[in-house]
Amino acid sequence: MKYVLWVSGLVLVLLIGYVAWTSLELNPTPPSAPVVEEPVLSSYASSTLGFSISYPKAFSLDERYAYDQFGEKKLIHGVKFTIPSEMATGTNLASDSYISVEQLPRARNCTGDIYLTANVRAETITENGRVYSLATSSGAAAGNLYEEFVYALSGSSPCTAIRYFIHSGNIGNYLPAEASAQAGEEGSVREFDRATLLAEFDKIRRSLSLTASNTGDAPTEAL
Repeated sequence: MKYVLWVSGLVLVLLIGYVAWTSLELNPTPPSAPVVEEPVLSSYASSTLGFSISYPKAFSLDERYAYDQFGEKKLIHGVKFTIPSEMATGTNLASDSYISVEQLPRARNCTGDIYLTANVRAETITENGRVYSLATSSGAAAGNLYEEFVYALSGSSPCTAIRYFIHSGNIGNYLPAEASAQAGEEGSVREFDRATLLAEFDKIRRSLSLTASNTGDAPTEAL
């Protein structure tokens, strides 16, 4: 009788264990959502230039920046925010890519095309109530690709613009990741995420706020 009871108890324990195991298999614990860390932001403001802006702390600030593609006698002065080198590591993106805020105090008509050496035509776009004159250009030299986007703020005085400068290497000049691995090479290069970079630059651009001295009106809120 004791033997029967012992066997019955063992079977009951095994049965309970099986049911519990099956329940866990059918209702697994959902994985926790990944924590997305927001970049730490820094702020820059200039009463002389008449604007303030926010940018990721990892970017490098250069207050002595001047765009020199028009020649040494026609420098366009402003402030530059260069991407961190980590953003370019392992990709064909060059670490000298940047976003800048620039001004042409003597400009009679504040349009994006006057900030580019290429013969391009600007278009007017409106984003969140702010009007821009947008001009773009691209070029290539010695395996390097260059893209520029200039968002001039219509009606700003002095004429203020935000430039995106994107420098990358032609991905066709690099071995594919699989081929690099087979060849035993370290640091294979992948194509950089252009959409993510543009989105990052867009966030910085939208944080720009002009002061009353720049617009001639009340302070403009960041858009």
